[in-house]
Amino acid sequence: MTQEMQFKKIIAQYCDVKPEEMTNDMKFREDLGFSSLDFMSFLGEIEDTFDIELEEDDALHVFTIVEALDLLERLQQETV
Repeated sequence: MTQEMQFKKIIAQYCDVKPEEMTNDMKFREDLGFSSLDFMSFLGEIEDTFDIELEEDDALHVFTIVEALDLLERLQQETV
């Protein structure tokens, strides 16, 4: 399973959209129906799953799936 699909499967736990139906330009709140609590829980799960640490400032600038994926990739590269 690719990292992107694993990421989307985590997203799917918080919404009614199947991972294979998600597009990277989907917005967490508007398109996927995330509440603030959903998003914070999701971020915690991303940290645990991918062994990264998110900064609050970074998280505040994430609105779409592709922005979250880009942030994840950047954080993983920083820990290498």
